[in-house]
Amino acid sequence: MDIETDIIPALKSDKSIHRAWAMYDWANSAYNLVITSTIFPAYYIAITTLKDAKGTVLSDKVSFFGNQIKNSSLFSFSIGIAYLIIAILSPILSSIADYKGNKKRFMQLFCYIGSLSCCGLFFFTKNSIELGIICSALAALGYCGSIVFYNAYLPEIALRHERDTLSAQGFAYGYVGSVLLQIICFVFVFKPEWFGITDAGMPARISFLLVGIWWMGWAQITFLKLPNGIPLTKDTNHSILVSGFKELFKVYKQIKKMFVLKTFLFSFFFYSMGVQTVMLAATVFGEKELHLATAQLIIVILVIQLVAIAGAYLMSELSKKLGNLTVLLLVVFIWIAVCIAAYYTYTATQFYIIAGVVGLIMGGIQSLSRSTYSKLMPPTHDTASFFSFFDVTEKLAIVIGMITFGLIDNLLNMRVAIIALITFFIIGAILLYRALMLEKKLPAILG
Repeated sequence: MDIETDIIPALKSDKSIHRAWAMYDWANSAYNLVITSTIFPAYYIAITTLKDAKGTVLSDKVSFFGNQIKNSSLFSFSIGIAYLIIAILSPILSSIADYKGNKKRFMQLFCYIGSLSCCGLFFFTKNSIELGIICSALAALGYCGSIVFYNAYLPEIALRHERDTLSAQGFAYGYVGSVLLQIICFVFVFKPEWFGITDAGMPARISFLLVGIWWMGWAQITFLKLPNGIPLTKDTNHSILVSGFKELFKVYKQIKKMFVLKTFLFSFFFYSMGVQTVMLAATVFGEKELHLATAQLIIVILVIQLVAIAGAYLMSELSKKLGNLTVLLLVVFIWIAVCIAAYYTYTATQFYIIAGVVGLIMGGIQSLSRSTYSKLMPPTHDTASFFSFFDVTEKLAIVIGMITFGLIDNLLNMRVAIIALITFFIIGAILLYRALMLEKKLPAILG
């Protein structure tokens, strides 16, 4: 049997399935934009920072279950812990999904955990810090958990030569969908008087509620079209708790023999520490270090999303001419330059320029990393297990990146924390170059 064409023959090259798959990016990217990148971080910093009448910061410490901690550090730690939990859970869940062929059910479960947690943020005020942090962490957990199974569909529904384009299509759908919801949220944030809203925090809280409804609602298109998958041969000795990690170890043993894939994954691990941390901390940096107004930050992040659409497709096209690994290496060097520039950024204009560059490379590096992995991995039925390994790699990178960032921020400041991220990018670049050299010595894999 030709696994490349016969895993799920009826689904290969089915454009309606491709569109339905990409629609999940449309649905959940509203979380990434509103909760992770714009309104939630700005709202969180605003309600947890004590200022005098002149706007001078008097205190940025919060009480979390009786412990005093810097607000930005608490944000970093909470996200890091959420990603750590999903890194531990995903091997178990992926094993169940592959074994029973029901990855869609788990994708739905995490979708609902994430979207309902976003709805729960409607009740987040300065008097309920613990509720806000817990709901934001659960939202991150739901988002990351569903993405494990979402990504695992890519090699099942697209042929090898289609994956770069389909991956970019997913990110593009996500950016467009999230921008549309962000514009709706803008109306509440910038024109609350149109709705008779007098509570300054209510527009942001309504935005969180809308994200949950948007995410859950649009995801139904995806769930209606995607199949459950193909169950593996039944094994009476199959243990739910143990088999996931056995599968992960089995994947690791296969990857160890594939030199290009192994080196790429090590590189991905390191540069993801930097990429994801910069993306998650950008709004908090603008709010705390540059004292930008919430409206300015939201507009900047909105522009980033629009630029990222072009970036995802640009990287896809460049990869056809230069190769995936070469393009990724070039993008990592740009990320290093971004970190250096951010350290010396003190004005809004400088921040806007850097944000534009981040937007261009943000979508590209995520989209191309996902499709590169799907092209380098061997043809297999165990797609959830292979993508679980990929996602665990990324989640552990985010955990280390966010906790390192939070610790340095708590001890020193955010500028030093950002410049420290360069180390991760440099190691990632070295390993990418190594993978590129290995690829040239071995038979061509990336078309």
